[in-house]
Amino acid sequence: METKLHTLMGLLLLLIFITPSFAQEWQPVGSIGFSAGMISEPSLAFSNTGEPYIAFSDGAHSGKVTVMKFDGSSWVMVGSPGFSTSSTLFLSLAFSNTGEPYVAFEDGGNSFRATVMKFNGSNWEAVGTPGFSTGNLAYITLAFNGDNEPYVAYRDDGNSQKATVMKFNGTSWLTVGSEGFSAGRADYTSLAFNSLDEPYVAYRDGGNSYKATVMKFDGNSWTNVGASGFSVGVASNTSLAFSHTGELYVAYSDGGNSFKASTMKFNGTSWENVGVAGFSIGVVANTSLAFSHTGEPYVAFRDDANAGQAAVMKFDGSNWVNVGDAGFSAGAIDDISFAFSDLGEPYVAYNDGENGNFSTVMKFASTLSVGDVYASFSFTLYPNPAADVVKLGALPGAQTSIKLFDLSGKQIFIEQTTAESLSINLRDFAAGLYLIRIEHQGSVGYKKLSIRK
Repeated sequence: METKLHTLMGLLLLLIFITPSFAQEWQPVGSIGFSAGMISEPSLAFSNTGEPYIAFSDGAHSGKVTVMKFDGSSWVMVGSPGFSTSSTLFLSLAFSNTGEPYVAFEDGGNSFRATVMKFNGSNWEAVGTPGFSTGNLAYITLAFNGDNEPYVAYRDDGNSQKATVMKFNGTSWLTVGSEGFSAGRADYTSLAFNSLDEPYVAYRDGGNSYKATVMKFDGNSWTNVGASGFSVGVASNTSLAFSHTGELYVAYSDGGNSFKASTMKFNGTSWENVGVAGFSIGVVANTSLAFSHTGEPYVAFRDDANAGQAAVMKFDGSNWVNVGDAGFSAGAIDDISFAFSDLGEPYVAYNDGENGNFSTVMKFASTLSVGDVYASFSFTLYPNPAADVVKLGALPGAQTSIKLFDLSGKQIFIEQTTAESLSINLRDFAAGLYLIRIEHQGSVGYKKLSIRK
């Protein structure tokens, strides 16, 4: 009897040891309300080395642009705070393919026209001419194509409030297609590139009863993707993203369903609902769409059914379900921005009404066990635990990215390889648990690594 009991206990301990464990809770990243003053228009993005950055209009510096990053311990300034010439609105943060942070904004110091600036490692500098748009603008969004050219899409008040897209060719800003190409007023513009490097723009279409419309640039002109004005009713806060398999999704606050959250995807011919239309409990605002590393669509929003607090939901293949608690922020929020870290953790940034409308960032943290976490393809890790060197084998081959993170999420190693095996020198790394992240052609895998000295 005692032997059987010992065997059973051993099996239980083994199961505990190898099974992934996830703490289902939202946790602040650094201090709550970490900005110097009130903020608006937060825009969240991750650097090529896995650090979260946030750009915002900074009330402590006359509404000028400030960018901060989390260094693993605290939020620190990226260059000078309030670096724009004047107050700003409608800003968007993105990283170039070579890892430089860029921010686009409506520039009060240049007649409320478009300006883009980048951080050169020491200072923020203008990309091309400041105030380069024809007139003032709203709802600017920034993205990079595969050739590392920055594009901006916006509502162009210099062209009857229609949509305009411009790109920087290394010397100057050029119009992509025609200025003001939409049928009517274009609010809540959202820009993304497909796998063929074609730019797509979603917006609330004043030319089609303020319903959702998506257009793409085919190399010559802007054309509709499916029917224009495809949503049931008015679509606010349109947010555009491509799935890992190349399907186009749009999330929005759905006036045809009591301004609850809806998400639709383009099936190649027409737009169809992803799950139930109007899937949130109540009215939403500031919808922000992103895809997890495992391919699930997530939508973050301000949840008026929960006192205006932050909420995130994901589609599990059948239904939209809450990610953690519904309404997880301390109080009412606004201007939410949403992104995934390299570790696959969802992050949200917002102006925090419970903390003086200062900036707060939270993440849905996963407390990992010592077993394998997730792998979308097979690869080997030996020895594990390791002391001085770990060897990775059966790698996918060409264009494989390998990163090593500690459990705070800080990236401590990166390498690109075309080989099928790789050795990593661990001599300078402290003992503890780490995560290996491998990415190849859109697929991502993780494994745990234990370092013992």
